[in-house]
Amino acid sequence: MTGDSSGITVNRLSFAYVGKPALSNASLKVRSGKFTALLGPNGAGKSTLLSLLTGLLAAREGTISINGFDSRTQLQQALAQTGIVFQQSALDLDLTVEQNMIYGAGLRGYWGGTARRNINNALERMDLANRAHHRARELNGGHRRRLEVARALVHQPKVLILDEPTVGLDIPTRHELVEHVHQLTTDSGITVLWATHLVDEVYPSDDLILLHQGQVRLNGPVNALLEQHAHPTVLSLFQSLTASDTRQDH
Repeated sequence: MTGDSSGITVNRLSFAYVGKPALSNASLKVRSGKFTALLGPNGAGKSTLLSLLTGLLAAREGTISINGFDSRTQLQQALAQTGIVFQQSALDLDLTVEQNMIYGAGLRGYWGGTARRNINNALERMDLANRAHHRARELNGGHRRRLEVARALVHQPKVLILDEPTVGLDIPTRHELVEHVHQLTTDSGITVLWATHLVDEVYPSDDLILLHQGQVRLNGPVNALLEQHAHPTVLSLFQSLTASDTRQDH
């Protein structure tokens, strides 16, 4: 699958909770092999969008395509292309790093030699191979999040989706994780969709989707968007388009 079918494509997606709109006619493109930041204030609809992308919610209006697979009619194939890191930790703190990885591989249907190779590769990519026999509770917050990313990579997905992955981390650890996943994209060519409300997690080389009040306000390369809208920084651009947002988070 190449060209426009790769990455993530969302077309005219809407969703409401008991009549309260969360997404309104949202269309966006996450380009293959790019780190795309999904930026928006609390209440913008980021979590709703990610729940729709990962199959936790079912889209009633609009379409979602992940690497060419329609999530409505080919959900299992779409999810097979996707690694997911949720905001809430899903680690078993009493298991070792390796045991958490084995469990994650098993959930994806990988056992034996194939699972072992995939686990070793994922731990190497996230610089955790030397901690394989440490219990998860012995890891600091940053290493736990890296373990969750490694587990999301165990089936070698083409797309990695992360929902506010730096929540609860201190500033140096947060920056280290952001840099690590950026480097992962550069080294492996994996497509990354990184949801955040923090503008300093967005790099000039990234693509950007700005979500505000359930609508996509911007979608494209950061530098091109800054030039187009005559703003010097992502922060000033973000502030100019979200200053009136007073909604609660979805």
